[in-house]
Amino acid sequence: MDSKIKIGVSSCLLGEKVRWNGDHKQNHYVRETLANYFEYVSICPEMEVGMGVPRETVALYGDLEKSRMISRKTQTDWTTPMQKYINVRINSLINKDLCGFIFKSKSPSCGLSRVPIYAEFGSHNARHGVGMFAKKFADKFPLVPTEDEGRLNDPRIRENFIVRVFSFYRLQNLYKKNFSIGGLVKFHTQQKYLLLAHSRKHYDLLGQLVAKPKSLKIEQLKDRYGKTFMEALAFKATPKKNTDVLLHMMGFLKKTLSKGEKEEILSTIEDYRKELLPLIVPITLIYHQVIKYNVEYLKNQVYLKPHPKELMLRNHV
Repeated sequence: MDSKIKIGVSSCLLGEKVRWNGDHKQNHYVRETLANYFEYVSICPEMEVGMGVPRETVALYGDLEKSRMISRKTQTDWTTPMQKYINVRINSLINKDLCGFIFKSKSPSCGLSRVPIYAEFGSHNARHGVGMFAKKFADKFPLVPTEDEGRLNDPRIRENFIVRVFSFYRLQNLYKKNFSIGGLVKFHTQQKYLLLAHSRKHYDLLGQLVAKPKSLKIEQLKDRYGKTFMEALAFKATPKKNTDVLLHMMGFLKKTLSKGEKEEILSTIEDYRKELLPLIVPITLIYHQVIKYNVEYLKNQVYLKPHPKELMLRNHV
């Protein structure tokens, strides 16, 4: 990485005192750990639309598709000002090259899911939907990885989100440079095992696109490849899929390793499959042999290093 990856984040998660009560919801993982790799574009729709701090709390009312934002005490209707603000703010992000967004969970403006939407004012029965800003952002930038900060506490969800952010960053770098079919083929080859760890179906679809690139115009090819690529990574890697990938990679080493070396690595792969060891153990053993014997094809596989090792995303069982 030549520079930090730019992603959006709800301002309160960075420790900014923009909450209704003048407080914040600082998330230490976002503020301290991820900040080493990400450059944040801080956004608080409720503050930026002019509600001020401190302020009345607001909630969403109506149906899931056309909800209204109304303050709980004075019943001030913020729907139109918020919609105008969102349109301007979303358009301002088009050239920011965001590769991800971490939203504040359950927020009426920023929540990605489980945001209460009440049928009418005074009702206590609510369905769950998406915050107004988060919904518009996802509609405008459907390929950009998004996640609620609360869900990042789950190790597998956290890894999946960060894999998608780094992968989207690589994809955008490919598209922004002097794009060529040869460059796409090289990129696709390097992503092979990462894609297989998420979705073989999508890997096969991408392979068909790369095999017959001239059947589409360049922009159509880029659009379809990017959409399918990010759809693939939305599927979580599992111990079974990772095990299949590890065994496939071992095929490149079978004529190089001694019997004892093969048995050691295969044993750790089996222990990983049984969820007795974290993924980092067999990955490290395989990578060591790849470097030792200079196995070029595997050395260039993103799967072995999809994100900085310091994040320790593969260290959990």
